[in-house]
Amino acid sequence: MCGISGILDASGARTPAELAGVAARMAEPQVHRGPDDHGLWADPAGHLAFGHRRLAILDLSPQGRQPMVSHCGRFVLCYNGEVYNHADLRAQIEAARAYSGRAPIAWRGHSDSEILLEALALWGAAEGLKRVVGMFALALWDKRERTLTLARDRLGEKPLHYALDPSAGGRLLFASELPGLQAAPGFPARVDRAALALYLRLSCVPAPHSILQGVRKLPAAHLLCVRLADVSGGDLPAPKPWWSLAAAVETGLARPFAGTGAEAQDALLALLRQSVRGQMVADVPLGALLSGGIDSSLIAALMVEQAALGGAGRVRTFTIGYSDAAYDESAQAEAVARHLGCEHTTLVAGPQDALALVPRLMQIAGEPFADASLLPTRLVAELTRRHVTVCLSGDGGDELFAGYNRHVHAPRLWARLAGLPVGLRGAAAGLMLAVPPSAWDKAFAVLAPLLPALARQRLPGEKLHKLAQALPARVAPAFYAALVSAWPDPGLLVPGVSEALWALRQPASWPAAHLCPQGSTAWMQYLDAAWYLPADILTKVDRATMSVGLESRAPYLDHRVAEFAWSLPLPLRAQAGRGKLALRGLLSRYLPPELWERPKMGFGVPIATWLRGELKDWAAGLIDPARLRREGHLEPAPVTQAWAEHQSGRFNRQYRLWPVLMFQSWLETAGISG
Repeated sequence: MCGISGILDASGARTPAELAGVAARMAEPQVHRGPDDHGLWADPAGHLAFGHRRLAILDLSPQGRQPMVSHCGRFVLCYNGEVYNHADLRAQIEAARAYSGRAPIAWRGHSDSEILLEALALWGAAEGLKRVVGMFALALWDKRERTLTLARDRLGEKPLHYALDPSAGGRLLFASELPGLQAAPGFPARVDRAALALYLRLSCVPAPHSILQGVRKLPAAHLLCVRLADVSGGDLPAPKPWWSLAAAVETGLARPFAGTGAEAQDALLALLRQSVRGQMVADVPLGALLSGGIDSSLIAALMVEQAALGGAGRVRTFTIGYSDAAYDESAQAEAVARHLGCEHTTLVAGPQDALALVPRLMQIAGEPFADASLLPTRLVAELTRRHVTVCLSGDGGDELFAGYNRHVHAPRLWARLAGLPVGLRGAAAGLMLAVPPSAWDKAFAVLAPLLPALARQRLPGEKLHKLAQALPARVAPAFYAALVSAWPDPGLLVPGVSEALWALRQPASWPAAHLCPQGSTAWMQYLDAAWYLPADILTKVDRATMSVGLESRAPYLDHRVAEFAWSLPLPLRAQAGRGKLALRGLLSRYLPPELWERPKMGFGVPIATWLRGELKDWAAGLIDPARLRREGHLEPAPVTQAWAEHQSGRFNRQYRLWPVLMFQSWLETAGISG
């Protein structure tokens, strides 16, 4: 895993040495992504330079260094990621060259970078990437055609930002993280208000948008091919998809698995075993993040199985625990690890450990990001990096196999609500909101012995208040938006702008309605996989792990697993109030259900309590009305109202306040004024 940066200068005014200096300057803020080595390459003919920070995982020798020039000398690669099928890809390259009568390649080493580069050189970018199993963000320079290609993996595991600066003859900048772009000389940093409004709704900024004007995030599974004339003309072509999530969804739903449930589980297990086996290949120590939930427990079980087959030692697992029992899953993770025979490590974090990290969160994220689970993810990443360099995780299990409450309960609820008068639903919502979340929690605690197991939710009061916001919705997209929105109406905070487009507002990109109707489980899964997975979950994991030089791998996001997941009939995804039924069936083959059958917790932290206590002064300073007016990005009144409501204890406004606080913290960290 690495950090990449580069500049394509259409003017030709800068020397190769000057271009290399810019690329080096852009790579420096990303040193955490690649602490092992650094490399620079500038085209002797001018116009382009690459910078690279290396985290060495495969082929630790200098033969794996980047930027890397192809054996034919025509192509140069600057790449961040891992190709898990590199050995098979190398065999394909050798066979194709032999078949066409080309001379065999004298391989320099066994790095996946070299193999990926030769695949792209042989088959071209789009066809070469279709043969890749892995995660990546890359830049490929064609010295002969003077063309730069930027590309990103299928599901958005690795980030890539780019910006076109039309001044002084035109230049295109790109970097893994936003601070890399900001480090370029003369880079203008101004807040994009439409993206800010979208951020306040979703707590993150999904591609192709960025919080800064003129900066774009390359969408997952897209290519951007740029010529010098595009840069000098100030008009870049639109990125083109080389793989389609919507098409994968349509194919799976149109051709559902035809066998029995047991046969479907067997087929899924074979794919997961293949994925885990490929992702356990590394020349450095490797382990797993283990929460004790379904997704991570199954990955750990498959790693133990694979280690036994390969004669390897015990699998190392890591989790984080809290002194606050309401947020602590460490005992469950330890029980799972003990049953599997893992070598387990738990970090018990007290409030001070977490609180000390809060002011640094936006430095770690590099952009406004308000998923509070970034905090515990960063803590467990730091713990894990003390022992290993690579970790496997259960990320993607919820989106692909229907693990969220909205996948399980919302479709059935929407089907019932749609036939009720909106006024009646609004009245019911008002009654639910009239009772504070803490009172609902107490009521559920008293009634717990009388409730069915599926009704015993963690933090039921918060969930009921979230549901109440969705009850008055008139159409399924509005219902979904209410379920995922932090601020229901961001226009109150950022008046006068249209919220940037996102997956929910682009129905033309959705899978066919007859296969994936609005409000269905599959439709909600698709939306989550299209924006929430890459923009929130994978961004969080990438920034948390790479900030400490730890590579995280997600076996569920192997595209062969993902494509098969969409072919699972609904009864193997969600039924009778339970989700992830296929994964549950597989996990029961390795672990007794009493170790993992419990309400979903997520990776939470007690932000609501902290904002009334230890973080109160810090937060109050960031959102002081005079400060907000002076900076000019946010209207103070809605923020002040949310703050007062939260401090009263009657309402939990953490989900509205935290995005504002993280934006304000980012402004400080990035040095951006009004």
